[in-house]
Amino acid sequence: MKTVLVVDDDERLRKQVYWALKDSYRVLEAEDRPQTHQVIEEAPVDLILLDLRLPPRVNTPEEGMKTLEEIRSAKPEIEVVVITADKKEETCLRAIENGAYDYFSKPFNLEEMRVVLKRALFRQNLERKVQRLHLQWEEGYNFAGMVGKSEPMRQIFEVIGTLAQADCTVLVRGESGTGKELVARAIHYSSRRAGNPFVPVNCAAIPESLLESELFGYEKGAFTGATTRKPGKFELASGGTIFLDEIADMSLAMQAKMLRVIQERTFERLGGTRPIKVDTRIITATNKVLEELMRKEAFREDLYYRLNVVSIYLPALRERKKDIPLLVSHFLRKYNRVDDRNAKGISSQALKLLMDYDWPGNVRELENAIERAIVLGQGDMFLPSDLSRKVEEKPLKSGVTSSSVDISLAEAEKRLIKDTLKLTHWNQTKTAKILRIHRNTLRRKIRRFKIY
Repeated sequence: MKTVLVVDDDERLRKQVYWALKDSYRVLEAEDRPQTHQVIEEAPVDLILLDLRLPPRVNTPEEGMKTLEEIRSAKPEIEVVVITADKKEETCLRAIENGAYDYFSKPFNLEEMRVVLKRALFRQNLERKVQRLHLQWEEGYNFAGMVGKSEPMRQIFEVIGTLAQADCTVLVRGESGTGKELVARAIHYSSRRAGNPFVPVNCAAIPESLLESELFGYEKGAFTGATTRKPGKFELASGGTIFLDEIADMSLAMQAKMLRVIQERTFERLGGTRPIKVDTRIITATNKVLEELMRKEAFREDLYYRLNVVSIYLPALRERKKDIPLLVSHFLRKYNRVDDRNAKGISSQALKLLMDYDWPGNVRELENAIERAIVLGQGDMFLPSDLSRKVEEKPLKSGVTSSSVDISLAEAEKRLIKDTLKLTHWNQTKTAKILRIHRNTLRRKIRRFKIY
């Protein structure tokens, strides 16, 4: 609920406004300039309804004008609507020039006041949203909380934006802790499916004996304990996106069932006979090298090609260390709010330790390190002593590196464009429309990727 502060030396008017607004807003009161500053310092206020004729100089608008200027200087995020008994138009214009959103002349209509307050708060919401978006742009992060300004991350953001406009199956590769689910969420919530469910499933966390019923559901009586019909994750995700994490941990038998779902978009519940058709986008992820698993016959080749329509590789944190200061700032803000702390920054020595460490657990490990430092840190500035001793070590490199995955972001974009061109029989106008890019942009990319 938004908070409105009514500033007027007339107690009767304050009570009148209170009763008019109390059902829609939290209403606070002040009768002069000192009380106004006291209230806005002690409580979050969204809008101030300010009388210009305040004590001790109730015969002129100067005290109110001074209060207005101080509010706009100290708390510029607060919207101010002024009340004046002054019939001079220049007084009202001066108030607006000093930052007031609008004004009323006494006596005023309460219904009109409600409309103006609602409009002022609506503008405030828009301004705050723009500020958040601008901050995200300046800090270089976008897409469901992924953070990064480095070139690898900027390329990923661009590819995600392209994939969001298509509806193809996507395979997200990368080590544990790099943010594969964030990529999947970003694709979903930037796509036409955003209003429908996003359903994540960790295939490694579900026992093999339960995975089939978890994905496809079951009918009443399908097995002991199945007392009611239960829809599976694919059914729940119909119209939206299902995200299958750790896809490489599926058994070969389960992979065969997955292949049929992808090919035919139908399945039966466990214990059922009626085919169920779903419109579900499939995004999968793995931290393993599927090509090696195929050579060992631990992963089906036909399923691999169905899943690997477009592949995104998420770099390990050690491959994009330029993003570490940005990630640290992001996690500081996050856990300051969660733990009600006021950590203001990190010392250069502590930051150097973070930059020198190889982060085998990637972004997830860095986040845990910052949360630990916030919880255990004593001051408002992180020092090396606040960090785990492990950060000072030099761990062995993890087995999966960018060189072990044979598809680049550029190759993923090239494949998407080529597949869409084939789909439209090489009609560039239709292809550009499907990909939601300008036709000239499409032509440049065709020349750049040498798509013939």
